[in-house]
Amino acid sequence: MPIFEYVCSKCGHKFEKLILSASKAREVRCPQCESGLVEKSFSTFGVGSGGSTVSASAANCAPSG
Repeated sequence: MPIFEYVCSKCGHKFEKLILSASKAREVRCPQCESGLVEKSFSTFGVGSGGSTVSASAANCAPSG
């Protein structure tokens, strides 16, 4: 189940939201000011492997050249 990171365009609050369906993604509101003016932000994620966790960001996926 995907968890997305959002930033409120009105108050700047950053928050995460579990989205179960595409229709629910259109209903995301800021939990701080209740604004519907939110944008998905680039997020980092953790990958677990035998007890260790590695953090990666979307920026690391782009070609470096």
